[in-house]
Amino acid sequence: MLTDGDSASAPRFYCPDGLAVGATIALADRAAQHVRVLRLAPGTAITLFAGDGAEYAADLVEIGKRSVVALVRARRDVTRESPLHIVLAQGLSSGERMDLVVQKATELGVAAIQPVLAARSIVRLSSERQERRAQHWQNVAVAACEQCGRNVVPEVRPLVPLYEFLARPRAPLAILLSPTSDTSLRACAPATDIELLIGPEGGLSRQERDAAIAAGFVGVRFGPRILRTETAPLATVAVLQAMWGDG
Repeated sequence: MLTDGDSASAPRFYCPDGLAVGATIALADRAAQHVRVLRLAPGTAITLFAGDGAEYAADLVEIGKRSVVALVRARRDVTRESPLHIVLAQGLSSGERMDLVVQKATELGVAAIQPVLAARSIVRLSSERQERRAQHWQNVAVAACEQCGRNVVPEVRPLVPLYEFLARPRAPLAILLSPTSDTSLRACAPATDIELLIGPEGGLSRQERDAAIAAGFVGVRFGPRILRTETAPLATVAVLQAMWGDG
């Protein structure tokens, strides 16, 4: 039986297809390129995961210019998921900031990330660019899972207008960070199913904040300082995990 320590130091790669004990599989182009960048050699022990909660111990058996092949040795059913189901609704912001939020929110254990287009979002994307960015953000989440040890890849959902998102059913606890609120996170009743709404660089407009409250969000004051759009979700998720989840 493998222990957690057996795979802790092995390079991890996302492999969505063909994982089964005894299988010999060719890694996807992205993972194969990563193997080459790391200059791994045949015989190197690696860890593969498909995003379904399990991980697989494998050995590299062939590293060529056109393909990288691995032999799957064993399956490990291991979870590193948070007991909290957190959906982060993040106001669309500039590329580096969105990448940072997706990466770090994945590391912090969010279940899904919902980009939303708000009135003050600086970035505007055509339909074609939306599809490309969505795939890019999903790849950022995959890479974060490779690094942090998660075997479940959070879904990065398609970009939607804020009001479309607000029209959907709410989680039992829906949090909107608001510097004008008198409610603190400590005052919220513990919950395991949570939505967190964060505005873009310029924040949400007053009309958008009012609409969010009307849709079931509770305004929460995180502290006396104004947090940037990429800081606010990460700080809040970390605190939620410490209060009710991983902590």
